[in-house]
Amino acid sequence: MRKDADQAAAPLKTPADAELEAALGYTFRRRELLTCALTHSSLAYEQAVTPQPARTDAKAAPRSPKKKSRAHLEDNEQLEFLGDAVLGLIVAEALYRAHPEMSEGHLTRLRSALVSRKHMAQVAQRLELGRFLRMGRGEERSGGRKKAALLANAAEALIAAVYLDAATSDAPHDGLVAARDVIQRHVIDPSLPALLVEAASGPNIGDYKSTLQEFLQSEHRGQPQYVVTGQTGPDHRKRFLVEVRIPDSPSPRLARGVGNTKKNAEQEAARRALLKLRATPLRTPTSSGDAA
Repeated sequence: MRKDADQAAAPLKTPADAELEAALGYTFRRRELLTCALTHSSLAYEQAVTPQPARTDAKAAPRSPKKKSRAHLEDNEQLEFLGDAVLGLIVAEALYRAHPEMSEGHLTRLRSALVSRKHMAQVAQRLELGRFLRMGRGEERSGGRKKAALLANAAEALIAAVYLDAATSDAPHDGLVAARDVIQRHVIDPSLPALLVEAASGPNIGDYKSTLQEFLQSEHRGQPQYVVTGQTGPDHRKRFLVEVRIPDSPSPRLARGVGNTKKNAEQEAARRALLKLRATPLRTPTSSGDAA
């Protein structure tokens, strides 16, 4: 009787679910995990503050929030936390096994590039994940389905959902097997060849700060400086805004970058600065015009 009741309460498979599963290459047994992975906190908040109709049947009993099952989480934030850890482990293992000839530094930079929020947003875009997200009206109106940070979070939550769905008490290792297949297919294989080409051309793959420093030195412009100009969010989800500047330059500010750590924000600022400088090369210090 209890099993039948649980099945009746479980979310039904929709055509959108089937489409996403086909693109992902994985079919969920516990549909509530897929639903949770696709649910942004804005929708969970709206549902929480919307009054629900009172039950009138005599058997209805108050439910303690402490007894809420993790199978019925409202949004994908906790799944994102788990997915980030699973992603990092599997990418590191895949690189370690596939490229034993590489130094620790090269492997670290490759891993950082593959698990970065920028790259995970690209993974989500290839899956067209934005079309499947469940979000509140305000987030929808603000263009949430195209926001890189939101897409990256959902991609990590989806990885965690696959991991949890495939793992069973009899075969807990199946979770890693299923997650590894999804990560290999969608995170590693589409991007690693280009990263390896970049790695073969120099030591600074993914290290835009070092590349920018070398570029500026070749132009005889000195050392770049990174300045934190703002930060937002709670302590566990900080977002930093960083500017990269060239001191004593007619146009000192080169570019800005945003990241969940100061280091990531600096790397993003350096990456944007390189794109700008390569499109419009710097003049030498003896020139009378602006730097960029």
